[in-house]
This record gives sequence, C-alpha cells and structure tokens, in this order.
Amino acid sequence: MKIKVINPNTTASMTQLVAMAAQSVAGTGVLIQAAQPADGPVSIEGFYDEAMATVGLLEEIRKGEAEGVDGYVIACFGDPGLDAAREIAKGPVVGIAEAAMRTASYLATGFSVVTTLTRTVIIAEHLVDKYGVRSHCRKVRACDIAVLELDNPLSNAYATILDECKTALIQDGSAAIVLGCAGMTDLCNRLSEDLGVPVIDGVTSAVLMVESLVRLRLGTSKKGDYALPLPKPYTGKLCHLAPQVKPS
Repeated sequence: MKIKVINPNTTASMTQLVAMAAQSVAGTGVLIQAAQPADGPVSIEGFYDEAMATVGLLEEIRKGEAEGVDGYVIACFGDPGLDAAREIAKGPVVGIAEAAMRTASYLATGFSVVTTLTRTVIIAEHLVDKYGVRSHCRKVRACDIAVLELDNPLSNAYATILDECKTALIQDGSAAIVLGCAGMTDLCNRLSEDLGVPVIDGVTSAVLMVESLVRLRLGTSKKGDYALPLPKPYTGKLCHLAPQVKPS
C-alpha cells in the first residue's frame, strides 16, 4: 500500500516533519511517500495562501494517480483543496483537520482546537461546521505563533502552546485538545503527557484513516459531487491540468 502525504506548502523541513509522523504510525507494508509542491507559499496562514497552494497540491495528486498511489493525506489544517482532490483521486483523500476533529469526537464530549495565528481561527471554525462537529468543539484558540516559528527554539512555542491548552481545558470545559497545525505534530505525545488528556494530531490520525479505508477496499465515490471533473480545455499556464476523457 502506498500513501502519499502532501504538505501543501513549500517548506522542506515541514515536509520531513510530517513524513516522520506518518511513518511512525503506518502499518506493516505501508509505504509513506511525502511530497510538497514545487511552487507556492512557504506557509499557509490565510485564505489567499490556501488558494495559491491548491494548484500545486492538485498537481501532486495528479502525479500520485499516475504512480498508482492508493490514498492521500493533505497535511495542512485548513484542508485546502480537499474536495477538488477527491474529484481527481480514485482512492481516499483525508485532510488532517477533518481527521483530527472526528477522532476527538470519539474520545471526548468536548474538545478545543489550539492553532497558530488568530487570523486562521475563522478557517478552522468554518471546518467545524462543515464536518458537523459543532456540538463537540467548544472553542478554536490561537497561540499567535507563526507556522515557521514552531521549530524555532527562541519562539518558546511549546510553552506557549501548553499554556493555551491548559486554558482551554479550564475555560472551555474541554476534555481533549486538537492541534491545529501540521507543524505541531511532533508535540502531540509530550502535550498529552503534560496535560493528562488526549491530544490529537491530524497527520497521524489521517494516515491511519486512509490506511483503514484502503484496507477496506474503499475509494472515493465517482458518482455525484466527487465525479471526475468534466473534460474541457484549460488555457495559459494551467493547460496541462485540463481534465481529460478517461477510458471506460
């Protein structure tokens, strides 16, 4: 089984981070292929960044389809391009926000999301409603740490995130924490030990969801909204991405 984990930004160190997290939970016989777009933003911290990252993300999905990849993980908490990716992929595609939120709902009646910048809170709030977990999500909180500062020792990121998680448990009445950034994946186990509650990382959750779906021989339905895109010409720099007629 081959699972492609796509970091939609172009920062190689983050791609390596999510690759290690994915490999740490992958089952026997599962090959993790980590990838990132050649072009796009170095981090994704808003709607514009998401839009600019989506074309490169979809190009990685297209490559995966040609290479026989069985399933995909979108390793960004905004789940950018998720629905479009599901249109062009035969196998399952899981975003880390959806995976983390659904996993948290199995473990606690209430969870809080702890993410990076305040400007991204509304993106996570939209996903809470989209995924139908509003009754479980008590609050989305921001630490106001930029994504690329998460691995900077001078940013004191761990202590800041830990304090925000503690506040969430007290003020929100939550019993679990969802980490709202792929760049926090390496903090998950340490936070869980320090807090004494389940802390859910979307990267590892999504990998195991994809693996389970593939083992169940379940792929993305091609009837209805996730049917293959309609064949049509594209122009300019995107002409190579034009949907083609698939052989029957």
